[in-house]
Amino acid sequence: METEALTLAQEIDFSLWALFARATITVKAVIIMLIVASFWSWSIIIQKLITYRAARAEADRFDRAFWSGEPLDGLFEELGATPSGRSQRVFAAGMTEWRRSHRSDGGLIAGAQARIDRSMDVAINKEAEGLRKGLPILATVGSTAPFIGLFGTVWGIMNAFIEIAEQQNTNLAVVAPGIAEALLATGLGLLAAIPAVIFYNKLSADSDRVVAGYEAFADEFATILSRQLDN
Repeated sequence: METEALTLAQEIDFSLWALFARATITVKAVIIMLIVASFWSWSIIIQKLITYRAARAEADRFDRAFWSGEPLDGLFEELGATPSGRSQRVFAAGMTEWRRSHRSDGGLIAGAQARIDRSMDVAINKEAEGLRKGLPILATVGSTAPFIGLFGTVWGIMNAFIEIAEQQNTNLAVVAPGIAEALLATGLGLLAAIPAVIFYNKLSADSDRVVAGYEAFADEFATILSRQLDN
């Protein structure tokens, strides 16, 4: 009897597609949801890695141009009021407010320094929001995917026990397929959650470093403008 059960179990297809095909509608829905969440997470991860690399490269190029000795007015004219680079937009926000703070006679309107600082802070916050866009999705997938997978596992095991009760048979050929289908959901939940959590932490740190660079530049730029205001 035991040998017969083992023979029947060996004949069962345990490929991923076969496990999915035999699963109940609820477990199938859980599996599809986890696969979509995994692909969504990886698309965000790849996009953010490319975005942050480009942001760091652009910041380095602009930093070299800023400290090259070229007059700030000339650099601003070259970039325009709406440049494409993130650090360039922070600079443009400060320069735009600097120019607006001058009266027609060449004098400065009171409170210019505070307005320039606020303008650059607003620009930095906008850039930070753009850089961090999508990261909450990674956090959500990382925190919920294991529980969604666990739900699919619990549901699958429940149906496996129901099938055992209906067939009045507890041999391996009856039990193994249902348990394997149920555990597939947990495996996919972990497969979606682990990369999401790892890259959420990494990308959050990368984003913070990029934004910290913008803030450091804004402080240096504000110091330069402050000297000009004092003069």
